[in-house]
Amino acid sequence: MTTTRKRKKTTKKTGTNPGRRALLFLLLPVGLLAADKKQEKKLAAVIAGTVFRDPGFAVAGAEIELLDVRADGKKVKLRKSVTDARGEFAFSVPPVEQQYKVKASAKGLQSEEKETTATPGARMDVFFTLKPATP
Repeated sequence: MTTTRKRKKTTKKTGTNPGRRALLFLLLPVGLLAADKKQEKKLAAVIAGTVFRDPGFAVAGAEIELLDVRADGKKVKLRKSVTDARGEFAFSVPPVEQQYKVKASAKGLQSEEKETTATPGARMDVFFTLKPATP
């Protein structure tokens, strides 16, 4: 015959006093806001878009150049990319408000260049409609 013993459940009261709880309640939103501001500063901007050709078909394999526009007017080539099968591209840029030029070119089509300003944590969409190159 087996006997089972019942264990007496004891609970230990752990908690904070009401004054400390009120202080934590008041400081929590401030801490969350500070964390949001820090995280916002760290978020990179995204420059993305699509390349089309007349009459609105996506251009796969178009070359995209991202140029940094400096305050002195100089253009510095940052990166190159190629559009995917749906004619889409995307660049992640540093979380600093900065002006960029995006240039799209494809074989048999005239190249096009557009300017955009990157804002930290935001996405800038740039769309191109390339016209046929004149022979």
